[in-house]
Amino acid sequence: MEHYLTIKQLTEKVGNGLTPRMVRYYHQTGLLPEAKRSPNNYRLYAESHVQKLHQIIALKQQGFQLEHIRKLLSTETLSTETDILLPQLQEQYRSIIEQIAKLRQTASALEGLLGRDNLCQKARKDAIAKLQHSETATLWDALDEVTSSHPESFAESLKLLLPDLSERSEIEVDLLSQLVLACGDVSLVNFVQVSPGAIAAAREALKSGCQIVGDVPAIVAACDSTRLAHLGCQITTLMNNPHLTDAAEAEQEFWHSTSRQQDLQQLTSGCILVIGYAPSILIAVCQAIKENLLHPALIIAMPIGFSHAPAAKRWLMDSSIPFITIAGSFGGGLLAATALNSLAQSLLDKPDCHCYLSEGKGRQD
Repeated sequence: MEHYLTIKQLTEKVGNGLTPRMVRYYHQTGLLPEAKRSPNNYRLYAESHVQKLHQIIALKQQGFQLEHIRKLLSTETLSTETDILLPQLQEQYRSIIEQIAKLRQTASALEGLLGRDNLCQKARKDAIAKLQHSETATLWDALDEVTSSHPESFAESLKLLLPDLSERSEIEVDLLSQLVLACGDVSLVNFVQVSPGAIAAAREALKSGCQIVGDVPAIVAACDSTRLAHLGCQITTLMNNPHLTDAAEAEQEFWHSTSRQQDLQQLTSGCILVIGYAPSILIAVCQAIKENLLHPALIIAMPIGFSHAPAAKRWLMDSSIPFITIAGSFGGGLLAATALNSLAQSLLDKPDCHCYLSEGKGRQD
């Protein structure tokens, strides 16, 4: 006999901030099928409603509008409706990109104002005074002029602009800071994922002089060969083709390689993989790990892509291998190499540091 839930029990079971008012609205819009009624005319919800609400909430969290969710979840969606839906999703995407661009412009202005080092303090006070008197036309004049008087202090700027990282280890904060400096985007911090044990695994592997494997020559060239050599680490390239100049070329070459699985299996156990170009390489790596054919100590995975790369990163995050990655389509060879270089530098500078082993509320190692 099927067990039914009241609307209060339903919202408590689904969670994620769901309220009875939201459930009733989903009924009104046709997003949620109507429920069975009790003799007292109260709605009674089955497990199918729970599953449907989980789907709705998951799609909402991904940014889909309710009308698009209704069409996506409709069991009667015809191909013609799908053809209509795709342009609507493209329109929503363009609108979001425009909003991001405007917010990025605002963020850049705030960074230019707030991210000033100590030697720019007076210029910043003058600039704020101009804002208070609506003298926006000359806002940047004094700020720009003072930049030629001294080198920029990145450390001071990062202290002012980075979010609260007090619950992260000192080594992880340095890693995040280096990644931000490599791309100039402070929001990247929100997308970087460092698995539990990743920093510890990296330090142990580097101490042992592990093999470092970059996916393409450009990544290997960006790695700090001097520090890695000091640690006794040998750097090799998975696809040693000097003519590979971008992610698209790397993706195609690896995909059409007849020896790609064999090449991966020849990598030494306990190596560190640094992937910053082709998502297919990360996909193949995840498959080899699943089949117990590859045993890396750490994977630094920051391939570029809009469909395959996010999927490959999700597979990596579901695996048991320690990883450092950037969720979504963010990535690139420079960021991947920067992550490795930061870990190598921190090991040489602070070989006895154990801050990454401390307990904390955040993503500590």
